[in-house]
Amino acid sequence: MTKGGGVMKICIFGAGAIGGYLGAKLATAGADVSLVARGPHLAAIRQNGLRLIEEESDTTVPVTASDTPSELGEQDYVIVTLKAHSVPPAVDGMMPLIGDHTTIVSGVNGVPWWYFHKIGGPLEGTRLKSVDPNDTQWNGFGPDKVLGCVVYPAAEVVAPGVVRHIEGNRFSLGEPDGAKSDRAVALSKVFTNAGLKAPVRPKLRNEIWVKLWGNLSFNPISVLTLATLDVLCTNPGTRAVARAMMVEAQEIAECLGVKFPIDVERRIDGGAAVGAHRTSMLQDLRAGRPMEIDALVGSVQELGRITGIATPTIDTVLGLIKLRAQVAG
Repeated sequence: MTKGGGVMKICIFGAGAIGGYLGAKLATAGADVSLVARGPHLAAIRQNGLRLIEEESDTTVPVTASDTPSELGEQDYVIVTLKAHSVPPAVDGMMPLIGDHTTIVSGVNGVPWWYFHKIGGPLEGTRLKSVDPNDTQWNGFGPDKVLGCVVYPAAEVVAPGVVRHIEGNRFSLGEPDGAKSDRAVALSKVFTNAGLKAPVRPKLRNEIWVKLWGNLSFNPISVLTLATLDVLCTNPGTRAVARAMMVEAQEIAECLGVKFPIDVERRIDGGAAVGAHRTSMLQDLRAGRPMEIDALVGSVQELGRITGIATPTIDTVLGLIKLRAQVAG
């Protein structure tokens, strides 16, 4: 229920693999959910409904979908599941969804643009150019509207309007100040009702870094080598590069007050255990899509500059991956 006593309205902005998975789960559970999608994917959802293929089930659910946010009206929650570089250009288009009481749930990979909001200390309010150039999100949404989210599921769009779930069902939620807010608890209940895990974390930044640790290293290395996770995490040469990047990132994170619940070797072993999986960046390269280089790698370099910590391996890999993207067009 919302502040007015009506049904909670949720819009998922960017209904690709993760947004589609989340939308299908919420819609199946009876939530008032709408999707912002585009192209053949949108046309198929409108015509046939949204199909979700899971290990135990294959469900098609009718769901409201549009490429025109003004048709959907103001929402209680807008869950952003776009690639990081796609968010700033979309801010103006999201405004019809956002009212005085709307919460923006940032389910985007990498270091979030709101990272230094309500962090306290000398870096409070620091803006990150790598993920929010021109402060588009900071000024457009306002950081007070944001609820953080770390997305764990893996999914893929196998055909227009059809999403296949691969693994995972956890969406960790957290306020920038660590409070167990009403809005976080209310959304957690809706997710849980849909069969998802949605813990409200007092220290979400710790989880952001554990996930980023892998994305920062595995993603660009996979693009440079074309190797799947199992190979790049066990090959001595690439494992050493990943480890060096992760050690640099850990020093930065710990300088910012983050505590890591596992060590580097266990994190790399966890990557290897996923098996012959192509990272999201490698999938993007193969499909000719832009890669999330700034959010996953450039942001950590920027945080190194902010904290005064050297990042020689990250700098080297970032230089290589940027040229790889340029050559790939």
